[in-house]
Amino acid sequence: MAELAAQEDLIKPLPIKMVEDSIKAPLIPPNILNDSIVRDSTELDSVQGKQPLLLDKIKYKAKDYVKLSQKDNKIYLYNEAEIYYQDTELKAGVIVMDYIKNEVYAGRLKDSTGIYSQLPYFKQGSNEVRPDSIRFNFDTQKALIWNSRTEQQAGLGQLGSDAMKVYAEITKKENDSVYFLSEGKLTTSKDTVDPDYYIRVRKAKFVPKKKIIAGFSNIYIVDVPTPIALPFAYFPLTTGRVAGLIFPTFGNDPQRGYFIQNGGYYLPISDYVDVSVTGDFYTNGSYGFRGQSIYTKRYKFRGNINFSYENLIRSQKGFDDFSRTSNYNIRIQHTQDPKSNPNSRFSASVNLGSSQFFTNSLNQVNRNNSQTNTFASSISYSKTFPAYPSVNASLTLTHSQNSRTQAINMSLPTLQASMERIFPFAKRDGIKKGIIQNINFQYDVNAQNSITTTEEDFFTSKMFDEARVGARHRIPLSTNFKVAKYLSVSLNGSYEDVWTLETVRRRFDEVEQAAVTDTIPGFDRFNRYNLGASLGTVLYGTFNFGEDKKIQAIRHVMRPSISYSYAPSFEQFYETYTDGDGDEVQYTPFETSIYGRPSLGKSNSLSFSIQNTLEAKVRDKDSTATEPKKVSILSNLTLSANYNFERDSLKLSPINLSGATQIIKNVPINFSASFDPYAIDNNGRRINTFNIKNGGGLVRLTSARINTGFSLNSEMFKKGGGNNEQDEDSQDPDYGANPFELDQGRDDDSFFDRGRGRPDEDEDDETESENYANKTPWDMRLTYVASYNNSNRQSEITNHSLMFSGSIELTPKWEVGFNSGYDFKNKGFTDTRFNFKRDLDSFRLSFDWTPFGRFERWYFFIGIKSSILSDLKWENRSQPFRR
Repeated sequence: MAELAAQEDLIKPLPIKMVEDSIKAPLIPPNILNDSIVRDSTELDSVQGKQPLLLDKIKYKAKDYVKLSQKDNKIYLYNEAEIYYQDTELKAGVIVMDYIKNEVYAGRLKDSTGIYSQLPYFKQGSNEVRPDSIRFNFDTQKALIWNSRTEQQAGLGQLGSDAMKVYAEITKKENDSVYFLSEGKLTTSKDTVDPDYYIRVRKAKFVPKKKIIAGFSNIYIVDVPTPIALPFAYFPLTTGRVAGLIFPTFGNDPQRGYFIQNGGYYLPISDYVDVSVTGDFYTNGSYGFRGQSIYTKRYKFRGNINFSYENLIRSQKGFDDFSRTSNYNIRIQHTQDPKSNPNSRFSASVNLGSSQFFTNSLNQVNRNNSQTNTFASSISYSKTFPAYPSVNASLTLTHSQNSRTQAINMSLPTLQASMERIFPFAKRDGIKKGIIQNINFQYDVNAQNSITTTEEDFFTSKMFDEARVGARHRIPLSTNFKVAKYLSVSLNGSYEDVWTLETVRRRFDEVEQAAVTDTIPGFDRFNRYNLGASLGTVLYGTFNFGEDKKIQAIRHVMRPSISYSYAPSFEQFYETYTDGDGDEVQYTPFETSIYGRPSLGKSNSLSFSIQNTLEAKVRDKDSTATEPKKVSILSNLTLSANYNFERDSLKLSPINLSGATQIIKNVPINFSASFDPYAIDNNGRRINTFNIKNGGGLVRLTSARINTGFSLNSEMFKKGGGNNEQDEDSQDPDYGANPFELDQGRDDDSFFDRGRGRPDEDEDDETESENYANKTPWDMRLTYVASYNNSNRQSEITNHSLMFSGSIELTPKWEVGFNSGYDFKNKGFTDTRFNFKRDLDSFRLSFDWTPFGRFERWYFFIGIKSSILSDLKWENRSQPFRR
């Protein structure tokens, strides 16, 4: 008995509605009161005169009563009784064992008030059963179990596993792996006493951790039978990835007839790869299918491949509105684990297909991509050669497709290689000082096969008609040094050599009386170079107001810079032809080069810019704070322009202004504007007269843009502002250590405090009820954009819109979300969607609604959350409204 001392804890059985015990054990001693075990009416499975055959020692114990009866050949155990034999473990309130027949009887205890306790716990191998009473034969390994309940973990590996609760009034254990159930209940509900739903099976075969095969079955919701029934049913109980059918969705389309959607088959090919194939079918002949494969290998790579095709028929042949369209979409994702090979990497992101695939698709799975306007793809392989000087090389295939214009641009492929920066006059790991030691250069090459085509010619030989092939070699050279300690000077230059495999020749055709352009295949090249210099510094200015002031100081940081660039004219790469009027027309044979044409005319310009930041040091309202707060008033304010010495007029470019501020915490504001110093004529063209001399101001505003976005949530309106962020240390020891936050230490009349009540101190201790009351969680995201254009005095607002989205949890189980926007310029709402979600414990309910617009529709879904029974669902949807 000593080896059982550590096993004092009793198994806590699953709660279940109590019923009377169904078996009776023989000859319970009369001094054992309130015993709930009585003798079973079934005849004992034994042979008279049979000799005991025990293959191992029987270990047993009980808390109140242990009796070995030589007369009855039985062992009686009472209160916290336990028996262990080979791989069988039995715990119960009362146990009676017949060691001649090798049978055991177990049941619950019932006190004087009729309350049951210590339900039997039976375990054989890895299978566990928690019944009300049990009769088990050690020889035949058969058992009769009354009111059994057990849990089975099951589900797809990628979805996680769920627990299936299996109840049965009578269970017959045939052998170690097969059970037969009578009047069983199957459910995944968390409430095991009163499940919100269950599947009633009259008879079933139960193979633990594998399957349940049942006869007539139907669903009960809150103990109410429903007409949802099947003559037979199969429930897989395996964990991990298992091949099987994917249950479809049924519905009706007024234009295409009845349909089934998203039905198919799932097949795990190996531990690394699986495949699922689903399809749609409509009674008018429309169909679609999708294939998906997910693959992964730990520490090596992972990815997925998706292919979709739809053949959509609208109406019927012979009708005026009959149409037939086909759409496809291919999506591939592949990522390589960086640990697999640090010097080489392969990745792929492919998204290509028909431009109208998502907008024309009737399948709900494509609804979220209906606003997609661009398909982009990239497949690349890169490799690093670490030996000095190291070289990085990559080979990339790219694809870009506009769903509105149906224009497609591809690079098949692009080769990019670059060598690391070399300092020829300094040691590789040494400190570089002065103009000579800082001289450095690099080398890189870029080669492309560029293709521009349309969706109509895609995947045909015509897509290569406009292909252009070329390469560019570039050597940048630079150095930098200090002048007068505070001025940073840099000198730079760059040389490029451009190769092409075709050039053009132009001539005037006397017959056609027009210029004719001939394409000349063959290798040719041109070169170009430029020089530049820049000068910059940093200026600091601090205005102190006193430590007793609320605003103690303001600091202004200004970074002025001036740069000069020069590039000669490359007339040697230009030719001429004589037109019909006898005039010479100049052109370059390299005008089709993918790296641009050689410049005609000298470039000689001076650029200047001033970057500003403005910060304030503010006294902290917290009297215990030892340092003031730092407030960023302007994180950036930049003015820039340039002056071209070579132009004969309009030498000064427009002045550009850009800036950013976040003076309100979590509300970034970005703005930009362009100012023209020159006037315009009556036709809106710039003239070589300064605007101030034409009766206007110093400059005129030609364009402007502002955008901002921020998020609000219920946590921000709680006591303390929901602000738990730690202060960040500043790198400037003389300027305070804490970032400024408007919603910290604010006055009672601050923005976030107006119009709201403060929760009581003890509210957090309240138990969360079914309703949130005044603590309803919510969040909202807003984005505002406005653009203004006044290039020729039109004073036009080109974009003025507000985008907003968010969600609110009305109760712990009700959530409402929305996504919309308003275009103030066109006076209309953008694509607007509402979604409603309800957690029904074992079920989930959702309703997606687009009330108006191009994609006006609704979609309803209700189904079981558990992955085991996820095919038990009902969904319905409207068809898209087409104007």
